[in-house]
This record gives sequence, structure tokens and C-alpha cells, in this order.
Amino acid sequence: MFKVSPNRTDISDKFIKNDSHMLNQIYGTDDVTPYWIADMDFPIASPINQAMQQLVSRESYSYEFDSKTVFNAISTWNKDRHNLELNPEHFVQVPGVLSAIALLIRDFTKEGDGVLIQTPVYHQFRRLIESAERTAVNNSLNIENDRYVINFEEFETQLKSGDVSMVLLCNPHNPVGRVWTKTELQQLVAIAKKYNTLIISDEVHADIIFEGSTFTSMASLDYDNSLTIIGSPAKNFGLNSISNGYIYSDNQSLRDKIKATSVSMSLDHGNAFTTYATIAAYEHGKEWFDEFLLYTQTTRNWIVAFMASELPQVKTFAPEGTNQIWFDFTGLGLEPAQLKSLLTQQAKLALTPGAWFGESDENYYQMNFASPLEQIQASFELLKLSIK
Repeated sequence: MFKVSPNRTDISDKFIKNDSHMLNQIYGTDDVTPYWIADMDFPIASPINQAMQQLVSRESYSYEFDSKTVFNAISTWNKDRHNLELNPEHFVQVPGVLSAIALLIRDFTKEGDGVLIQTPVYHQFRRLIESAERTAVNNSLNIENDRYVINFEEFETQLKSGDVSMVLLCNPHNPVGRVWTKTELQQLVAIAKKYNTLIISDEVHADIIFEGSTFTSMASLDYDNSLTIIGSPAKNFGLNSISNGYIYSDNQSLRDKIKATSVSMSLDHGNAFTTYATIAAYEHGKEWFDEFLLYTQTTRNWIVAFMASELPQVKTFAPEGTNQIWFDFTGLGLEPAQLKSLLTQQAKLALTPGAWFGESDENYYQMNFASPLEQIQASFELLKLSIK
């Protein structure tokens, strides 16, 4: 069963989000409530704990690899949750989601090539692209009726130029919380087909989808020139420090290429803790995850209603998916330094600056709301007092 009580305080100082040095470096103080890293403040599912405890109780850590059971568990989960048919033999295992993206960039593009990202977007995308000496090409999202949408006209112009070798898609989108509709994705694929452009789809938040939205995987759209990152239990089950990444494609030549790279670097298997945790999560974690999703949806709804009622001058973009929410504080009329001071020194909030995601307007911030609702309510009441 899902439990709301936060993680033990005696180990919390080991977590990056609570690191005093980092908080002081970023926010100028460590006297803040951390909402800046996308992990959760809840105990993980009991079946995962039990699997890990059984592993430890053996008192033996000999070589063992069980990717077949992992891939079967991921496939069954996606069939049940998204009616998505995946062939368990079409996965490639890598150390993590970011490792997957880094390997794909290096395998399928050349130095100097353009990799398109839809900004504002997860800041690690740009780091991975530029550290591989590729060029990040910004396809800036538009805001229409207080909702982010893809700029398809610019997207086609950028692909037509011949300067883009890869599209790095984020679905659901971090940080703006969009769950791209099937129609939007079909339009994106149609343009990519015209220019034979490879699409890499990061779907790590695929299961955190709120009422009113439906997730569509790139793997379901029959676009042969695509690879999808499916199956990391990191965000679903709070396994950020022990999760693997799983790349999926029905295109054998693409799959063989990335598998050859993974095998050549001995990156194609996880450790026993990762394996046992992943299998337990996908085979026995459904009840816990459904309750977690309902809880965080209730939290999202409370935040959206509170901001609309109490702080309407702050624009809130209600997420359709992910446990991240995106704010525009422009309506407060503050200079960037004043806004940062209000948020950190007065409201004691550690939010993620929008600039990290490539947002040029310094009034934008992101918040991770996978925390106890009572704690979040207290934080927003303090924010209200700080603004009023």
C-alpha cells in the first residue's frame, strides 16, 4: 500500500536534494524546502523492499543476469497500462536513461550534427548533446491558450534545412507537463518521415499521466526510424539511484547497432539490486503505483486550485503528466533577483530555475510536487504570505 510518510530523516541528508553545499550554491541558503529535483518523498512500494531484503538476506552476490524476466515484466506492464504491444526481444538494456541518450547520440549522429530539442526542456538534453560535440537545435514550444504546443512550422523548416540528424523528443514533456496527443505525434512523425530524420523518444514519465490525458508511445506509431526509451522504473517507483534504462525499437538494424555498442562497453546488464527491484516494481507494484498516481493527482489539483484562487497573478501550467509543475511569476512585477529572494528567503522554496531548461525568461520556475500534500500546503501558504 502507498504510504505518505516521508523518507527517514536520518538518511535524508545523503540525498542530493537536501545537500547543504548544493542548496547554498544554488539558492544562497539551505533553509529551504527542496522541490527542485524530480524524485519523490515517499517510501517505496513494499514488494520492492521485500525483493531487496530477500536479495540481501542471501548474503551472496555472485554473477547473475536476468534481463529476459525484466523485459517480459516491462512488456506486460505496458500492455496492461497503455495497451502497447512490445516484443520483449526488442529491448536493449543500458545503465540509465541519460546513458541511453548519450549512447544514441554518439551512435547515430556525427560531431557537428544538429540534434533538435523542444525548449524549454530537461536541461540534461543540452548537456549530453554539447558534450558529444553536437549542436543543440532549439525548436521552441509555443504557448496557446495557456498551454504549450509544438511549433510545427519551425520544426519542418529546421528538418528541411538538412542540419538536423536527430530529434530528441520528451514525452511526457519535462518541464511543461504536456502529454503529446496521438494527433500531435502523428504530425511530428509525418514531417520526420519526409526528411528521414531519426526520432529518439524519452518516455521515462510515461506512466505518470493524469485524468483527461492519454499517453501515446512513439513505439506505437510504426515509424521505423525511431528508438524509444521505455521501462525505467525511476520516476514511477522512486528508484532513481538504482534504476536502469531500456531502449526499445522494432527496427532490427537500429537495435543491433546500439546493442553492439552497449555490449562492446559491457553496459548491457544491470546489477542484481536493479534487476530485482525492476521486476518487483512491474510485476507487483500496480496497486502501490495506482495509489501514488491518485495521490499526486490530488496534489496537482490542489496546487492549481490554490494558485487560481489565492495567487492568480502567478500563471500556473497544469501538468497533464509528470510530477512537475511549471510557473510563470511575471505577474508579480519583480526583477529576477527580487523574485529569487522572495522564493528562497521569504517563502523558503527551492524551485528549479526555468533558465536551466533553456527558458530565457527568468520569471519561470519548475516545482516537483511528489511530496506530502500537508507539506506542500504549508509551503504555498508561506508563499502566499510572502507575496501579499
